[in-house]
Amino acid sequence: MKKLNLTHWIKISLFSLFVVAFLGVLMRYKIAFELPFLAQKNIQHAHSHFAFAGWVTQLLMVLMVRYLSLYTSESIISKYNILFRINIIGAYIMLISFIIQGYGFVSILFSTLSIFVFVWFAILFYKDAKEIPSSSWSKKWFLAALYFGVLSSIGTFALAYMMATKNVPQDLYLSSIYFYLHFQYNGWFWFACTGLFVSLIPADLKNTKENKTVFQLFAWSCIPAYLLSVLWLKLPAWVYALAVISAVIQLIAWFKLVKLSFTIFKLNPRIAGFLKILFIGIAFCVTLKLVLQFGSVFPAISKLAFGFRPIVIAYLHLVLLAIISGFLLAYLYTNDLVYRTSKTVFFLVLFIVGIFLNELILALQGIFSIKYVLIPYANELLFIVSIILFTGIFGMVYFNRKKV
Repeated sequence: MKKLNLTHWIKISLFSLFVVAFLGVLMRYKIAFELPFLAQKNIQHAHSHFAFAGWVTQLLMVLMVRYLSLYTSESIISKYNILFRINIIGAYIMLISFIIQGYGFVSILFSTLSIFVFVWFAILFYKDAKEIPSSSWSKKWFLAALYFGVLSSIGTFALAYMMATKNVPQDLYLSSIYFYLHFQYNGWFWFACTGLFVSLIPADLKNTKENKTVFQLFAWSCIPAYLLSVLWLKLPAWVYALAVISAVIQLIAWFKLVKLSFTIFKLNPRIAGFLKILFIGIAFCVTLKLVLQFGSVFPAISKLAFGFRPIVIAYLHLVLLAIISGFLLAYLYTNDLVYRTSKTVFFLVLFIVGIFLNELILALQGIFSIKYVLIPYANELLFIVSIILFTGIFGMVYFNRKKV
């Protein structure tokens, strides 16, 4: 069986991020200027679906298998080649079909296929993870991530059922979308990334108690935290209280994880210089995200969060771009899985600057939109920022192409 080339799959994942950034440029250009032969909705669907399947999920699977390879044989690891190949080919077909037809037969077919590929991965990894010592906390985070990832598919199948029956109640439709997004963002993505981060802890560090507490708090609060996404529904008082409690628990768990992180920074020599600054920046974004999440339990703030599109877009980009994508890039550089030269570092910094500017402008747009005030040339500025993001990832892809 062909040997698994992790570097090859990491390169492909980075190229997928490049494609995501290119679609972002197209969308921003179309908003600021004109691009009549492309439907904005189609590009938007292609952008979001491909970011999930072709970039984040693909790379998380690759990095989790890399961790698994530390404990098992090459023959077991090599079988993941076909799974990675099917996932990425399906993601690109889905990308093209969304651009051409929007939600149509082909795009829905391959969106569904991506779910079954993930379930296949979850089953394989769960079986093979028995080779990983039970003392590994990364293993626990990974298995929880897979559980929440599979759980998120319920939202997708609920949407498919509504579309097939042509019975689409607005509340149920939105609840299903938020169900999927919550268990992707706060389940699959978050738990897998945290598992990777925990793997950076030196093996001789006695941190079992701290890890156990943090893991349990996040794991038990993840399901009720979904309620924070549907506070606009008329929820009973006890359900509302459950949402508030989950938000508080996640804040407590996060600050415990931050405390643990200081130990990681001190004892892991690979996290130094600009990488330490990058991790601190990501930690700030996570803190902001969890504080905003807690703030959403107050009706006035919740109304603002769900009622203004720029705020929603800013929040989604904060999670997927600043936190998840930022962490994945930081992890790749920390473990020397990409070239770590002055050129690649420069383009990484450029990409991070683009993320910051993107969030800043979107946040300002959201704040001003509350007063129904338009920011002059905001769309043009966001287009320029999208070019900065695109240039950053282009440079990383270009100067990393010869790494073997």
